[in-house]
Amino acid sequence: MSYIIDRRLNSKKKSTVNRQRFLRRYKQHIKRAVEEAIHDRSISDIERGGEVTIPRRDISEPVFHHGQGGQNTRIYPGNKEFVTGDEFQRPESGGGGGSGQGKASNQGEGEDNFTFSISQEEFLDFMFEDLELPYLVRKQLKDATAFETRRAGYSTSGSPDKLHIVRSLRAAHARRIALGGGDRKEIRALRKELWALEAMQPADDAAQEQMQALRDQIAELDKKARRLPFIDDFDLRYNNLVKVPVPSSKAVMFCVMDVSGSMTQSIKDIAKRFFILLYLFLQRNYKQIELVFVRHHTHAKEVDEQEFFYSRETGGTIVSSALQMTADIIDKRYSPADWNIYVAQASDGDNWDGDSATCSDLLMKRILKKVQYFAYVEITTGPHQNLWYEYEQVHEAFPDEFAMQHITDAGEIYPVFRKLFEKRTEGAA
Repeated sequence: MSYIIDRRLNSKKKSTVNRQRFLRRYKQHIKRAVEEAIHDRSISDIERGGEVTIPRRDISEPVFHHGQGGQNTRIYPGNKEFVTGDEFQRPESGGGGGSGQGKASNQGEGEDNFTFSISQEEFLDFMFEDLELPYLVRKQLKDATAFETRRAGYSTSGSPDKLHIVRSLRAAHARRIALGGGDRKEIRALRKELWALEAMQPADDAAQEQMQALRDQIAELDKKARRLPFIDDFDLRYNNLVKVPVPSSKAVMFCVMDVSGSMTQSIKDIAKRFFILLYLFLQRNYKQIELVFVRHHTHAKEVDEQEFFYSRETGGTIVSSALQMTADIIDKRYSPADWNIYVAQASDGDNWDGDSATCSDLLMKRILKKVQYFAYVEITTGPHQNLWYEYEQVHEAFPDEFAMQHITDAGEIYPVFRKLFEKRTEGAA
């Protein structure tokens, strides 16, 4: 087994290996600091790196030390210097009121917290750790259209573009050794005999004739060996590639956002931050995933990423228009046999009278039977709206496929996001 040691340095000549070891060692502390930092971030800088702080006491290391040795009988009320009933004085405190949280004192000592910077990649790694699309399964297709090309050794026939040169030359070399090895061995023996006669420098005719006979024999054997082709058709080796059908793990995420007039600017900002977090998570963790953006007020509209996040169009509120469009797009473009389908909806929960019942009907009859997971987020600072109570009935009917959470301020976005997309396998299709 071979090991590769990465000795490259980061900026300021810091070891990359040591940095990775540090991040692994204090993973839980850094992760907690990242979660706290997310609460204070705006939409534009939610994915950048930054500084995180770890309490100094959490990075202390255990040490070995020598004990007193021998046999001792001692009472341990909490300190070996005292016995039960002893009293001791507390450290004296005094001084004026400072800017710190504690009181001034002329005794005691301590250390500041440890602060260091993490990069954008490291920040996102901790931010999305232990998150995944729930119930993502590999869809086995009856008529599989997805294939994976795999190596299956070598063959003696194939197209020129699949010719393996090294294997072919190796086979040719082995063939020449096998067929011409005896002749070359005989040539070496005859040359040794010829060199011995030439070293003696004989002058008689018999010796000269013997030397000439050896030269003729060597030339004949050498000519025979050269008749062996350098490479023959028999030596050619081709890469044998086979296509193997593989299960498809393609996924599509529908992002449905309410942009009606009841959505205030602050609520829209929270909804956008939630979807930006979702967008970063999907783009970073999944390669084969498509995103469908749907905005709605009284009418729903499929839009691109730019319009979804930055369009100022608004209007009344009919949530069923968005769910109707989502169901139609699934029927037309995303077969449940081929795709893992997910839907994330963000709204303030306010809806046109009577439309909430239509929404629950669409969910239970057309959408939830085809999707892996549906996440609904209600963003309100007050009590729940009528859509929430209608969706509670949907959640009771589909507890695994349908999840709902409530957000009241920006600080709850990341905790709610983690609850919705934490790893879970029970109930998977």
